[in-house]
Amino acid sequence: MNEMNPASNAGLAVRYFDGRSSRAQEVRARLADGRLYLIGPEVNRVLEARQVQWPERTRRGPRIALLSDGGSIQSADTAAWDAWVRSGGRSESVVVRLQQSWRGVVASLVALVALTAAGYVWGLPWAAKVVADRIPEGIETQVGDAVLEQVEGFVKPSQLSAQEQQAIEQAWQQVLRAHTAAQAARGVTVRPSRLLIRDSEDIGPNALALPGGTMLLTDDMARLLQNDTKVIAGILAHELGHVQHRHGMRMLVQVGVLGFVTSALWGDYSGILAGVPLWLGQAHYSREAEREADAYSVMALRDAGVSPVVMVTLFERIQLFRRCGDALLKPAPSGSAPVCKQESREQAEEDDERGFWGLGFASHPADEDRITFFRDAAR
Repeated sequence: MNEMNPASNAGLAVRYFDGRSSRAQEVRARLADGRLYLIGPEVNRVLEARQVQWPERTRRGPRIALLSDGGSIQSADTAAWDAWVRSGGRSESVVVRLQQSWRGVVASLVALVALTAAGYVWGLPWAAKVVADRIPEGIETQVGDAVLEQVEGFVKPSQLSAQEQQAIEQAWQQVLRAHTAAQAARGVTVRPSRLLIRDSEDIGPNALALPGGTMLLTDDMARLLQNDTKVIAGILAHELGHVQHRHGMRMLVQVGVLGFVTSALWGDYSGILAGVPLWLGQAHYSREAEREADAYSVMALRDAGVSPVVMVTLFERIQLFRRCGDALLKPAPSGSAPVCKQESREQAEEDDERGFWGLGFASHPADEDRITFFRDAAR
């Protein structure tokens, strides 16, 4: 610190207000030895400089320092004030220096954007996992029931025959029982789940895992797979992986946090909870979540003695559905194949965005990578 004493410091002419009257007094202000000296015809004061609220340096406007007793000193000569403060040994904070530099402002903006992006990509998913894993089972069940009530608004009872539904349920229960027993031997508890088969033109070929353990399978998914119960069981094992890892609850927490932050900024909370089905449908699980669910499906199928290669059929049928559309879901005359459309890559990607509403199988990672994963798992 550059220390100066009152005798050698000429000081700065300022206007002094004592805080009791509106009358300004012309005084000389000196900074030395960590103290502020105010000397004038009727004023002779010594104050600790650290107890003074010093103003930040700005490009415009007078400088006003607030004293601890309610008084103040002011100066319209900003350049002289800033030089005086520096000569008295007071340095500016890093924030103030950055504010005065366009390079500092740009650097701060870039850092803010980078920090926000990092928080969204890594921080928010981590926080959502921590929060979701600590939510009591009973609360998650209540949330799941509320979500299911909304989802039931755009699905109908299954149009599959009773025999078809029973075959799907039996195949799944066989896999689930074998997997539950194997997990128990490993010291792991399988979270409760239940299967609902529903018909919906809006959802199309799909399977969903809701918070609380409800797994929804659509008629169109069964039709797409030609009621191949082993493949359907593999899909349900994948959805059980989402249930086991509480991915649905994590996603609701994550998207809910974003919704509440947005609502706090814009002041509108009305659409947050009402949009839960939309969140589930359009906010695909992350790549990590899909890989976890894929790995869980492999484990469950192996526990039941079913080769994971059956899952390759799913992706082959999905790729065919992208070309053939709804024609693939209708019974074809004996000996004939469905009429498939030819479309551009851009159109295929657009259809992929509209179709497979909320189904992780149609999102990241790429189908080819997942086919390779299940084929390798079968070796």
